[in-house]
Amino acid sequence: MLNRVRSAVAHLVSSGGAPPPRPKSPDLPKATSAPPAAAPEEPRSPPARPGSGAPAKAVEARASFSRPTFLQLSPGGLRRADDHAGRAVQSPPDTGRRLPWSTGYAEVINAGKSRHNEDQACCEVVYVEGRRSVMGVPRDPSRGQGLCFYYWGLFDGHAGGGAAEMASRLLHRHVREQLKDLVEILQDPSPPPLCLPSTPGTPGSSDPSHLVGPQSCWSSQKEVTHESLVVGAIENAFQLMDEQMARERRGHQVEGGCCALVVVYLLGKVYVANAGDSRAIIVRNGEIIPMSREFTPETERQRLQLLGFLKPELLGGEFTHLEFPRRLQPKELGQRMLYRDQNMTGWAYKKIELEDLRFPLVCGEGKKARMMATIGVTRGLGDHNLKVCSSNLPIKPFLSCFPEVRVYDLTQYEHCPDDVLVLGTDGLWDVTSDCEVAATVDRVLSAYEPNDPSRYTALAQALVLGARGTPRDRGWRLPNNKLGSGDDISVFVIPLGGPGSYS
Repeated sequence: MLNRVRSAVAHLVSSGGAPPPRPKSPDLPKATSAPPAAAPEEPRSPPARPGSGAPAKAVEARASFSRPTFLQLSPGGLRRADDHAGRAVQSPPDTGRRLPWSTGYAEVINAGKSRHNEDQACCEVVYVEGRRSVMGVPRDPSRGQGLCFYYWGLFDGHAGGGAAEMASRLLHRHVREQLKDLVEILQDPSPPPLCLPSTPGTPGSSDPSHLVGPQSCWSSQKEVTHESLVVGAIENAFQLMDEQMARERRGHQVEGGCCALVVVYLLGKVYVANAGDSRAIIVRNGEIIPMSREFTPETERQRLQLLGFLKPELLGGEFTHLEFPRRLQPKELGQRMLYRDQNMTGWAYKKIELEDLRFPLVCGEGKKARMMATIGVTRGLGDHNLKVCSSNLPIKPFLSCFPEVRVYDLTQYEHCPDDVLVLGTDGLWDVTSDCEVAATVDRVLSAYEPNDPSRYTALAQALVLGARGTPRDRGWRLPNNKLGSGDDISVFVIPLGGPGSYS
């Protein structure tokens, strides 16, 4: 066991989710209907080679390398984007057709960590048409027929790029499906109804004109806001995306897993959903506002330990849910050693027993922290086949697909063109602090006219270049001669004022 676990340390990096059973969503929601500014939905993998004899769909499913459609890369551009030696920074072409809100984007492949760039990105404008008469009353024509939301997503894949590629194509469609029931409700200023009528024609359906009143069951009830309904829709979309990956992982070869960082703009508010170790910050008038937190074995230690304590069978007799400052030795049996369990934030002493000699569920610290000696993140999508190295012990039960969602109300502040929301995968944040990003925002944007839409792409490129560094004899180095990021790096820069329209 000891040798097996030692060989597993640093084997994989990232996350997934273990949700409770729930009704299935449509396997593939209908194609996105969006205004002309939206990026087109189309296959992003290279087509089958003539004479290959493989069906087009099968080849697409097995395609080893693809990049976001909005980059509009030619075959030669794809080869340059896949070059570990040159590590050329990729951005959408400056052809006049820009991403929504003049969003800036840049990415670069890793320095050889994996065969291809396992990050993926998505930027869409999505139209949501409400379900007919969801509130049981005729639709009010004055409220229009639907809603439009803006969507940005970064997906940091691990153990293969399949999960990230699939999430980048489909997660926003799951968000749209979850919002369909809310179109009328979100456009109605009154509090959301406690219950919706059953679908006509289904067993147990009631009079469709009857709406259960908020006071029908209790004398008082919790206040539910429109904002919390959107948060719930995003959370459900993440879970349904993870369930779809579980169902289709064999036929579509959805290998590995991915961290997911998603931004939804709807009705004046920005919703930032994070599951993994990517990060989002707002830089507003020089102030830094964190919009996410990382989910790692360290930050989620108590949740993981509690699950191991309540369901010890998940540990397989190979791990202990307790944490110790270091690995225990057999000669220390009977001695009193520092430890902490799922209820503790501090440390205490306990007598070492035989089961304490098992490998700890959570070990290491910082970027070297691992759960079950295998994975460095504890939330994300996919990872349904992930097991402890040289073991059949599954890791998925400890991984959560549910994001933390933070909300920022754009209507509460007067934003200038230099106020931005920066999204980045961990390749950026491993070597760049929030303060350094804010300094780069100020330096780059001040060099451009406020109405120049290319300034946000230039900022994204500067952030990626600053984290990548320059090639030297001993690898990629930063100006201070420290190692640059050898990971895939992907960055969105979303302007919160100026050319962006909040209508």
